[in-house]
Amino acid sequence: MTGQTSSPQNQDAERTTAPRRIVVAGGGPAAHRFADAMHARGLDGWNVTVLTEEAHLPYDRVALSRALTDADVDLTLGTAAMWEHEALTLQTGERVTGIDIAGKTVSTAAGTVYPYDELVVATGSDAARLPIPGSGLTHVYRTLEDVWAINKAIAELTEKLGRKVNAVTIGGGLLGLESAAGTEQLGATPIVINGSPWLMNTQLDQGAGQALGRLIEAKGFTVHGGVFPSEVLSDDDGQVTGVLMADGRIIDADLVIVAIGVKPRDELFRAANGPAAEGPEGTAPLFDLGPRGGVVISDGCETQVPGIWAIGEVANFGGMCLGLVAPANTMAEIVADRLYGGNATFPGFDTATKLKLSGVDVASFGDAFARTEHALEIVYADPARGVYQKIVTTDDAKTLLGGIFVGDAAPYTSLRPMLGRELAAEPGAYLTAAGGGDAPETELPDDAILCSCNNVAAGSIRDAINGCGACEGNAPVQELGELKGCTRAGTQCGSCVPMLKKLMESELTKSGVAVSKALCEHFELSRQELFDAIRVLELASFEEILAKYGTGTGCDICKPTIANILASQNSAYVLDAGRGTLQDTNDRALANMQKDGTYSVVPRIAGGEITPKKLGVIAAVAEKYSLYTKITGGQRIDMFGARLEQLPEIWKELVDAGFESGQAYGKSLRTVKSCVGSTWCRFGVQDAVAMAINLELRYRGLRSPHKLKMGVSGCARECAEARGKDVGVIATDKGWNLYVGGNGGFQPAHAQLLAQDLDDETLLRYIDRYLMYYIRTADRLQRTARWQEELDGGLKHVEEVVVQDSLGIAAELEAAMARHVDTYQDEWAETLKDPERLRRFRSFVNAPDQKDDSISFVPERGQIRPATAEEKSLALQQPVLIASSIPVRPSDAPATATESQV
Repeated sequence: MTGQTSSPQNQDAERTTAPRRIVVAGGGPAAHRFADAMHARGLDGWNVTVLTEEAHLPYDRVALSRALTDADVDLTLGTAAMWEHEALTLQTGERVTGIDIAGKTVSTAAGTVYPYDELVVATGSDAARLPIPGSGLTHVYRTLEDVWAINKAIAELTEKLGRKVNAVTIGGGLLGLESAAGTEQLGATPIVINGSPWLMNTQLDQGAGQALGRLIEAKGFTVHGGVFPSEVLSDDDGQVTGVLMADGRIIDADLVIVAIGVKPRDELFRAANGPAAEGPEGTAPLFDLGPRGGVVISDGCETQVPGIWAIGEVANFGGMCLGLVAPANTMAEIVADRLYGGNATFPGFDTATKLKLSGVDVASFGDAFARTEHALEIVYADPARGVYQKIVTTDDAKTLLGGIFVGDAAPYTSLRPMLGRELAAEPGAYLTAAGGGDAPETELPDDAILCSCNNVAAGSIRDAINGCGACEGNAPVQELGELKGCTRAGTQCGSCVPMLKKLMESELTKSGVAVSKALCEHFELSRQELFDAIRVLELASFEEILAKYGTGTGCDICKPTIANILASQNSAYVLDAGRGTLQDTNDRALANMQKDGTYSVVPRIAGGEITPKKLGVIAAVAEKYSLYTKITGGQRIDMFGARLEQLPEIWKELVDAGFESGQAYGKSLRTVKSCVGSTWCRFGVQDAVAMAINLELRYRGLRSPHKLKMGVSGCARECAEARGKDVGVIATDKGWNLYVGGNGGFQPAHAQLLAQDLDDETLLRYIDRYLMYYIRTADRLQRTARWQEELDGGLKHVEEVVVQDSLGIAAELEAAMARHVDTYQDEWAETLKDPERLRRFRSFVNAPDQKDDSISFVPERGQIRPATAEEKSLALQQPVLIASSIPVRPSDAPATATESQV
């Protein structure tokens, strides 16, 4: 380790006495990845302290543009649980200000001194600022606080000026274009000033840059290129009014954002060098610094001082400091490896970039400018369409050196991992925009890096899929979400997810695991294909569908699925016309079966709003039938312990009182949770309860591939937790923001912003389209989050279909929802009308009046619960109070002698 630490053997000896101390200066993505890498190795013999000047847990700066348009989005990296490890400490609000190399300590702005055995500096970089008059009036784009300030400023200026804000972004690179796109989404007029003649000049050549310019301008952006700003102008009150250009023009501006790059935060190293750096010739500084900043590191990420390492944007390797997540993650893993006795080395910077801008497809990787000697450039350009594709190869046109894609970046995902390798076909075949069809299939070698952000090789992914990797229990992985979780591939920028899915399907096929989309052994069609066939041919029974598309007699997979499809296309009573035998247990009973064979009763309480009179009805029913009552997370009341034959009696009382089925048993809409909104809350800006009731009454009974949950919050405080729902609606002062694809459960997911500031009518239209598109295209038992994730294009595709009507089916989707709304029937009300339907609700078919005496309860906290097997056994030995109907004592009353025996 070139003198940086003691040998692994000595380290083992030292660890038996006292843990060695690692201090990490900085709390960004690189620091988090290092802490995570140490945590993954067990932290045996180490204590790691991470000092971050920010008030937040480490967050994902790659996704910072999401926080610009959605101040509530959670960008936290990893899980907070990692920081609960006794050997891992995160100190927020602690900025490291100095290093005492002799004393092996660091000091912070708060005056705290932290001793270290190993110091990892991950201070990152600062946003570069323009050295021009008025620069103090500008915003930068670097931290959460920066983007929140931009968001707030645009909102305040819009209200103050009474018009769209002219938001000028200085800088036409990746950050600049993402920033400008964010201001456009916030309702401002986006204007970009770029000193270079074309956009993204660091990543794109002139042809690609000009194609990008056409695409950006087509989205409504104004671009001023090839000239630099010389001053930010303002009025007497300090309000920005414009930008004076070097050629004398004035660009109107109300707000200016500077996104011209970053500069390494190497002040700790400069301070440690002290006067030595400026001293007489022959006095060498402690640390070598690059000409443009950053501390010079070796390929092991070591600085020139033993025991001090540098990772991320502050580290200068090969004369460069780069603000990209992939090399920062690699450096962090290298330092962790070396501290555990390894000899990993840094291979150099991966400069691949992909623009995260809706509607604009841009990617650049490898030797994009063909600087390699004798390199060939194979180019297809269509300036009118804003399309540019280029592949760079060796002079024999075989080995891939790099590429640029603008307007159509489809080949990027499969080509990126093949960098430096021989192509499977001639280069022109990969220029898909030329009209030659899809790019050739590419078989990735095991050592090809599929996910550059997390340095995950194709071989590691194959190992996980085949059950010999790092996933829990070494079990084979056959789900994309699980594969991402255990390999980390696709969990950062997400650009490799299509290739990840493709590799998974390919490996499963090789392993003999059919990646067929067949619904089951009886139907070769997928759920989506079957849904469309049933819809187009208007098939109405399982027998018709089986005769036309299936074989055999059906199974527990296809029967409930087809019953669900029929119910979603036709609101007829779900148990009639032979459909009752197709249903799952819960649907057959129109109630959820519990562990003891009893059922729960859940009346709909739309939006969580209920009158005292109706509360009294529920209380009376629960007392009459001795039901356990529980308020659910969905703002309704669940009553447990009803026998099958009691369900019609209970529901008759509820229906007569004006209740209807809450459909807690079905793959359908469950609840629409709401806060009290503007009606009562002083923070509310819209009537959340009225909207929640409207949504619940509109979509009640809607059968879908999986359960659906919604939430409506009356302001940004989000009391209804709408972003944890399949459909979330959050009020703004201009209308409603619509979020889609969230859920809790085993694989929780935050809903993503689909559209903002919608009026009531547009909101309902978009939800109609979204739900119907999901119902038509999702797989069996697939929640909206996983469905969105696996769609080609993800949320972008959903936006194109729902908002932009890219498939031209919006009217059809809306009409399908209108039919559902018009034909909705309450299932329990319909059941009670028909004696034949009521015959289903008997515990014993041959003895309709006999009760199931095997069901037993015991008292607990003033209510009942199912008796355990032990309690039932005890009851047989000595008679005690165990019955389906028992007197309920107050929770604070002492237990009776009989109850004490239980």
